[in-house]
Formats: sequence, C-alpha cells, structure tokens
Amino acid sequence: MNQLINDHLCKTRNILVKEIELLSDSQLNDKPDLRSWSIAQICHHLALVEASTVKAIAWGLKQEDSKQTERKNVQLIVDRTKKITAPKIVEPAEDFVTVQQIMEMLNDSRKKLTTFLDTIEDKSILAEKSVKHPALGELPLDQWLEQIYLHEQRHIVQILEIKMCLEVEH
Repeated sequence: MNQLINDHLCKTRNILVKEIELLSDSQLNDKPDLRSWSIAQICHHLALVEASTVKAIAWGLKQEDSKQTERKNVQLIVDRTKKITAPKIVEPAEDFVTVQQIMEMLNDSRKKLTTFLDTIEDKSILAEKSVKHPALGELPLDQWLEQIYLHEQRHIVQILEIKMCLEVEH
C-alpha cells in the first residue's frame, strides 16, 4: 500500500479513537435527535464501510474485464454539506454497544483491511482496475482505499458536532 495512504489511514484512525475512547457508554449511544445516528452507530458504520471496501476491492481484482477509469476527486467525500445516504449494507445497528466493543469493531475491520492488502503482491494493479462506488461512481481500487480515511474524516466532524450537541467534554 502507498505509504501516504497508510499514514493517512493511521492518523485519521488515531484521531477517531481519541474522540471516542474517553466517552462513557451512554454518551457513545446517545443521539442528538431521533433522526440522527449516535456516535456508536457512526463508528459501526465506519467499520462496515471498511469491511465493504475490502469486499469491493477483492471483487474488483477478480474481474477480468475491469478497466482503468479516470481518477475522481475523492476529497469531495469530506464535504458534509453534500448529504450522502448510506447504502443498506453499511447502515449501523441500533444496538447499545460499549466503548470497548466499538474499539474492538474498529480494530477488527482495520486488521482485516491490512491483512487483505498484504495479500496483494503488486499494489500497482489497484490503480488499473475499478469498481462502482455508491457515492462516487466508477472508482479506481486505490481510491477506494483513500476514501476510507476521507470518509472517517467526514464522520469525525460529525462526531465532534454530536459531542457539542450532547455537551460532552472534548
């Protein structure tokens, strides 16, 4: 994996963990309103997106007819003024979860991602094949990796907003 992408994945995940590790279980599960997700649900969603990304890349690598597509401005995913509805497959559960469970969920999805990426001998293939992304359209596989940390950055901002709404100490 590209070292820059790896650095961004690590830095972004560290910021996310810092924002949630000191929350109480009830703060983690509180919702600012009935239509919003809790911080726990956001984190569950992030783990589901990471797992789905692994599946999408694995599927894309197997496609013989997958072709190179133009690169997208994946930075757009950070813009929270553009509402993106989560596909059903990455919608979080409503269950009450502990901070410990969320941490394990996030660690597990990241471990599966890195383990999977370690199986790809020639990483340059990731720029040569593409798969349709639900929000960005046809996307090169290496940009699927980029969207993981950008998507996390988007949701870290949302978590900060929720913490302000719920008056949680930062």
